[in-house]
Amino acid sequence: MERPAWAPPGIDISVPSVSRMYDFYLGGSHNFEVDREAARKAMEFIPGLPKIMQANRAFMRRAVRHAVDNDVTQFLDIGSGIPTFGNVHEVARAADPAARVVYVDHDPVAVAHSRAVLDGDEGAAVVAADLRKPSDILHSPEVTRLLDLERPVALLLVAVLHFLEDEDRPYEAVAELIDALAPGSLLVLTHASYEGIPLSEEQTDGTVGVYRNIRNPLVMRSGAEIGRFFEGTEMVEPGLVPMPRWRPESPVEEEDPYAFSGFAGVGRKA
Repeated sequence: MERPAWAPPGIDISVPSVSRMYDFYLGGSHNFEVDREAARKAMEFIPGLPKIMQANRAFMRRAVRHAVDNDVTQFLDIGSGIPTFGNVHEVARAADPAARVVYVDHDPVAVAHSRAVLDGDEGAAVVAADLRKPSDILHSPEVTRLLDLERPVALLLVAVLHFLEDEDRPYEAVAELIDALAPGSLLVLTHASYEGIPLSEEQTDGTVGVYRNIRNPLVMRSGAEIGRFFEGTEMVEPGLVPMPRWRPESPVEEEDPYAFSGFAGVGRKA
C-alpha cells in the first residue's frame, strides 16, 4: 500500500477513519483506498451520504455567521476533521477578521493536515484530543492561548456526537464543556438520526453496520435524545430542525431529500 507524502508517520493506513471517509464524501483528497472502500460500502445503503455531509457543512457555515452576527467571535470546533474549503476560520474571518478558532480532532491525519493548513496563522490552532475527555481540551495550551473562556465561545459539535456511544457519556461531556463556557456562548450541533432519512430503517441499518465493522459505531438518536444535549442552553429559533430548515439562505424545497437526514440546532447559554 502506497503511503502518500502527506500522511503522518505512524498512522495505520490499513484501518478506515471516519474523518477521512467524511473527506472523501466531500470530494477531498486526504483519504486512503481503505477509507474510500468503506465509504463506498456505506453509500451502497445510503447513496445520499455526500448530500448529508454537504448539508452539515452548509449548516455549519450559517451557524458560524450567526455567531459572528451576535458578537461571538471565538470558536471551539471539536471533531473538526480534515480542513476543506469554507472551514470555520475562513467563514468566521470573512465576517470578522479578528475571529479566533481552535480545532480539535483525534484523527492524526486530520490534526497533521490542519497544522499544515494553519501554519503561520496566529489566530487559529489545532489540538489532538478526544471529545470524551473535555478537560484535556479545555486545559490544552492552544485553548488557553487563543480563547478567553470569560467571554462567549461558539462550541461546534458538527457530525461528531453520533460517534459516541452512551457508555462514552456524551451528555456528560457536552455538559462539562458548556459548563466551562461564559454566558452568551453558543452550542452548535448536528446529529444523525433515523428521522428524516428518505429510506427504511432496515436499509439505513446497512450503513450503520459498515461503521460498526470499522469500530466507529454510528449511533442514531431520536430528536428527543438529541434535544437533551442542549440542556443548560436556550434554543435559538427555529429550534432543533432538519439541517436545511435552520435559517435557510435559499429555498428549502430545492434541497436534496437526503439533506433532511438528522437534526441541527443552536443553543445559547443563559
